[in-house]
Amino acid sequence: MWKVTLQAFAVLLMAWFLGNFVLGWFQQNSAKPKTQHSEHPSRTPDSQDQSCFCQLTGVLDDCFCDVESIDVFNNFKLYPRIKKLTEKDYFRYYRVNLKRPCPFWPDDGHCAIKDCHVEPCPESKIPVGIKSGNYNKYSQAANTISDMNDCEQAKELGAINSTLSNQSKQAFADWARHDDAQDHFCELDDETSPDAEYVDLLLNPERYTGYKGPSAWRVWNSIYEENCFKPRSVYRPLNPLAPSRGDDDATGEGFYDWLEGLCLEKRVFYRLISGLHSSINIHLCAEYLLDEGWGRSVWGPNVQEFRQRFDTAVTKGEGTRRLKNLYFLYLIELRALYKVAPYFERAFINLYTGNSQEDSATKELLLQVFNEIRTFPMHFDEKSMFAGQKLEAKTLKEEFRLHFKNISRIMDCVGCSKCRLWGKLQTQGLGTALKILFSEKEIQNLPEHSPSKGFQLTRHEIVALINGFGRLSTSIHQLHSFRLLLKDNR
Repeated sequence: MWKVTLQAFAVLLMAWFLGNFVLGWFQQNSAKPKTQHSEHPSRTPDSQDQSCFCQLTGVLDDCFCDVESIDVFNNFKLYPRIKKLTEKDYFRYYRVNLKRPCPFWPDDGHCAIKDCHVEPCPESKIPVGIKSGNYNKYSQAANTISDMNDCEQAKELGAINSTLSNQSKQAFADWARHDDAQDHFCELDDETSPDAEYVDLLLNPERYTGYKGPSAWRVWNSIYEENCFKPRSVYRPLNPLAPSRGDDDATGEGFYDWLEGLCLEKRVFYRLISGLHSSINIHLCAEYLLDEGWGRSVWGPNVQEFRQRFDTAVTKGEGTRRLKNLYFLYLIELRALYKVAPYFERAFINLYTGNSQEDSATKELLLQVFNEIRTFPMHFDEKSMFAGQKLEAKTLKEEFRLHFKNISRIMDCVGCSKCRLWGKLQTQGLGTALKILFSEKEIQNLPEHSPSKGFQLTRHEIVALINGFGRLSTSIHQLHSFRLLLKDNR
């Protein structure tokens, strides 16, 4: 009896295995046509969602830092502090002339889209220490006039303070002459112009405005085509409707073959501009107009727009390069902040707004940022740049400076006022960072208790430097958010 039972059990077991095999085979074969007819047969749903990031890893070109180290350092240590710093009164008000004519082609007229509009700040809202001028950076001068009324204070701060010693007066005069003769990396706005206005950066945030088309394409084409040391035979069609020209019309990874043949300094220049372009695009994708109606607008991240600009398949592999150039730019400006720390650590340097308690807190927070930056172990080594034969290095450095200065002038050709505002500020911030990196000897020789004849920063430069780096820090933080969104969309 037990033999019959055992045989029956064996038959049932074999039938069960056979049934599962046949069912699995049938399901697998029935699914094949879908795979064969899919648009990207080699990409799983997971790889599609993460295709913007799958290659964004490892060591960056031209330096010894890796993406992962920057992510951790920025997102968990530096970003919270830099965000808080840019919200302080000293850094939120920026004086800019948005009415300067374009020096390169006839003005297209300003964008009529309402989100392009910049709301200037009324004079009554500007802290008295800021609207009085940039001369007073010194706490002693500020304290001697703390009891003056606003009109007297503005008049006194607008000139060299009469309570300063003769030595300090001479230092101020030397400083003014030095500023007039100094080689800047940017075309600076005349802050005394009647067209220059204060803008509250917190009330005019950088985000998607709808500004696009021929005007926007012409700006970026001019930057890349005429100022990035690119051979004329290599054409990058930023405008998708532009006709092809030249022998090398490669896009994606092939486009970068010419870059490897350039010297380090010219490669760096291109990567800085590309990184700035990527950062701006990330801001537009992260603060996109998602919905509008009934008097309110909803802004937030647009994953599809982000993919369009950075997905490796859509950009033919170029998206990863764009993002890595952002990280490279972050390292350059981080290094500049590291270098300029001694300038601000001197006791008499005061970020003056007229509110002593606020000013003290702002200075303390800035010093905390510098201390945090010192803990980062993989800074960019700028000494590798312009290190060749002396005359050749000097000529290349001047060419580098003039190309960047030209790009700062192109910012006055941007038709959207809000885009122009943030373009000018971030270009000025990068220009200030380059000024710092190329002024190492002057910074090392700073006097401890008096102004320097060799190196100074105006308030305009300081505000642009910190806000410009704040935008880069925000971009890397927003990349983390997009990574999570793409993962959730799976």
